[in-house]
Amino acid sequence: MWSGAKALDIMVRAPTNTDILMITLLLHSLRGSGGLLLILTNTLFWFLPILALALVKLLPVGRWRRGCSRWLDGCASGWIGVNNRIQRLLHLGQLNVVGVDNLSKKEWYMVIANHQSWVDILVLQRVFHRRIPFLKFFLKKELIWVPFLGIAWWALDFPFMRRYSARFLQRHPHLRGRDIETTRRACAKYRHMPVSIMNFVEGTRFSHDKRQQQGAPFRHLLKPRAGGIAFTLGAMGDQLHQLLDVTICYPRGVPTFWDFICGKAREIHVKIEKLPINDQLKGDYFNNALFQQGFQQWLNDRWQAKDRQLDEWLTRETS
Repeated sequence: MWSGAKALDIMVRAPTNTDILMITLLLHSLRGSGGLLLILTNTLFWFLPILALALVKLLPVGRWRRGCSRWLDGCASGWIGVNNRIQRLLHLGQLNVVGVDNLSKKEWYMVIANHQSWVDILVLQRVFHRRIPFLKFFLKKELIWVPFLGIAWWALDFPFMRRYSARFLQRHPHLRGRDIETTRRACAKYRHMPVSIMNFVEGTRFSHDKRQQQGAPFRHLLKPRAGGIAFTLGAMGDQLHQLLDVTICYPRGVPTFWDFICGKAREIHVKIEKLPINDQLKGDYFNNALFQQGFQQWLNDRWQAKDRQLDEWLTRETS
C-alpha cells in the first residue's frame, strides 16, 4: 500500500510528458462531447420547425409554398449560424480564407471543391454563411423516400435528379434526354430565388489508397468526374451565373468529424476562385463527344492547379 507521503509526493511532483498527454486528451474529449451535445441540440431545435413547415408546404398553393420556402431557408441559415457560433465558442479550427470578397446572397452560384472529410461541409457552410445563398446539393430521386430527411430535403428545395445509365438508354432510347429535362423542370423554381448548388466532383472522399487504385495523376486529389457538374450546368442552363472553385487544405492532417469538434484541426486553408460560367461550359456532355472531351480537359486543368496549391500549402507546413 502507498503511504500518504508517497501519494502526496505524486500529487505535487512535476507532471511528466505522459501526464500532460493524458490531460490534453481529456480536455479534447470534454470539448468534443460538449460540442457534439450543443450541435445535436441545435439540430433538433431547428429540425422541428423545418419538419412542421415541410408538412404545411405540402398544400398545393403556389403563394403559400413560396412563403414557406423563404421561412425554411431562414431556418436552415439559423441552424448553420448557431453551428458556426458553437465552433467559434469552442475555438474549432482557425480558417485562413482567400477570395471570399465580392460575393452576394442575390447571385446564382455553382460551387465545386475537393473532398477529404465530412468536415469539408462544415467548413463550406462556415465560409459561405450569409455570403451566398444557402448551399444545396443534387440528390438522387430515390432519397426523397428517406423517412423525415426526404421531406426536409424536398421542403428546402434540394434538387432531386434522375440519371439514366447508357445501358438503360440503349434499351429505352425514347427516354434519351428525359433525365435532363426532368431536372430542368425541377430547377425552374430557382429562376426567381437565388441558389448555390454544391458538387464534390471527385465523387468520394480522398485517400491515398483510392488515389493509387485510380492511378490519379495528382498527389493530393482524386480524378474529377465531369459528368455530374456538366449534367447540372446542362439542366440549369442560364440560371447559374458564376462558378466558385474551392480548395480546402488541412496542413496538420485531415481531421475526422470527432477530431474537428475536439479542436484538433487547428488550422484550415481555404482558397476560393470565382469563374464565369460561359458557353465553354454549356453543352450536351453525354451526346457530344467533342464537348465532353473539352469539358473534361477544362476540369482536369482546374484540378492540376488545385493540386499545385495543395502541394504548396503542405510543403510550407513541413518545411
